[in-house]
Amino acid sequence: MTIDGAQLQISVEEGERWRRTMSVTVPSGVVSSERRRLTGELAARVKLPGFRKGHVPSSVVEKRFGDSLSREALDKLIGAAYREALSQQELSPISEGEVGNVQYEPDRDLTFSISFDVRPEIELSRLGGFKVERPSINGLDDKLEQVLGQLREEKGTWQPLDEGRPEDGNLVGVEIQRMEDDEDGKPGEVQPYQLVLGQGDAIPDIEKAIKSLEVDGSGEFVVRFPDDFPNEERRGQEERLHIRLDSRQHLVVPELDAEFAKSLGEFEGVEDLNEKIRADLEQEAEEQAESVVRGKLLDAILDANPFTVPVSMVDRYVESVLGNPEGVAPEKLAEAKEKLSPQAEHAVKRILAIDRLSEIQQLQATEEELDDRIEEIAKKSGDTSAKIYASLQKSERLEALEREITERKVFDFLKQQSEITQA
Repeated sequence: MTIDGAQLQISVEEGERWRRTMSVTVPSGVVSSERRRLTGELAARVKLPGFRKGHVPSSVVEKRFGDSLSREALDKLIGAAYREALSQQELSPISEGEVGNVQYEPDRDLTFSISFDVRPEIELSRLGGFKVERPSINGLDDKLEQVLGQLREEKGTWQPLDEGRPEDGNLVGVEIQRMEDDEDGKPGEVQPYQLVLGQGDAIPDIEKAIKSLEVDGSGEFVVRFPDDFPNEERRGQEERLHIRLDSRQHLVVPELDAEFAKSLGEFEGVEDLNEKIRADLEQEAEEQAESVVRGKLLDAILDANPFTVPVSMVDRYVESVLGNPEGVAPEKLAEAKEKLSPQAEHAVKRILAIDRLSEIQQLQATEEELDDRIEEIAKKSGDTSAKIYASLQKSERLEALEREITERKVFDFLKQQSEITQA
């Protein structure tokens, strides 16, 4: 149904953080007309004993279906009045409307209020004149050694050790049995495990017990669950276990030589491999430094141009971070949401500031820039631009690519407005 906006009485109250509460009055004549229309429609199709279909008197329909007619009329009237009132006031909600204070009786004025959030109107008066320090790139040699060590470990093989006690880094096979597993105090089932010592795969007391054994050795141990154990109910509890060490292995890694380098790809030798890894590390470090600069510039703008954001936007951001946490207790979920809210609000402000900057300075990605970026991706991947475009469209990533281009243009602009120094 539609309602003539001129017949409505509308008032809007501005609340905090872009909250709006709209009060609406629908005249009794409109209410009565909609009620009669719904009654007539129902009378035309309902079939009741003693009456021919389509010939049931309206009074009988009202008496028989009055409550359901009232609910339907109320839903339709509120929906139509809400849409018309939004159009009249030129408001565009960004959250679901919350209806309240409904006063409805047939043949009388309908009044209700509805609350919702609107998109913030952001004023950014200062965009530059800031001093931002770009982090220096250090420690590449150490990172290179770490990467080479990880690659060697990935290519390593586990070799058995039959003598001596286990150490951190050893892969051990153990059998663990709880000595009092049920109400009768009987031992539980023997459970086999494999774990690498020193990587936090088991609680410290269990790892300590394993390190006291030799292969084929066993013993009984009382272990205590640490105070930071994930299962809060078990924190600080003690348990008696029987542990048997079945096997112990150590990792033998290959030598860092030309043969090893060639096994990783098209590298001529160790020097060629080092150059490629170093180049990747330098690129990664440059990207991290650029991210820091961007973050500092945005934070400076937010400090110089403070604004508030709707609670609903923050809530949606938190929900996107948490995903769908099935099986999580409501109180734990509420605690997680409360903890994330400050960071979420800051993230929403950053997003809105970038959007507003792109509007003010007309820095949105153009179709030509999007085509150029797709062509660049196509050249690197060896596919055609059409195939890349189709893939991005199918995976709904075109919008993300457009935003990437827009953000780059925004930050290129911002860097020109401020002083960027090297640490």
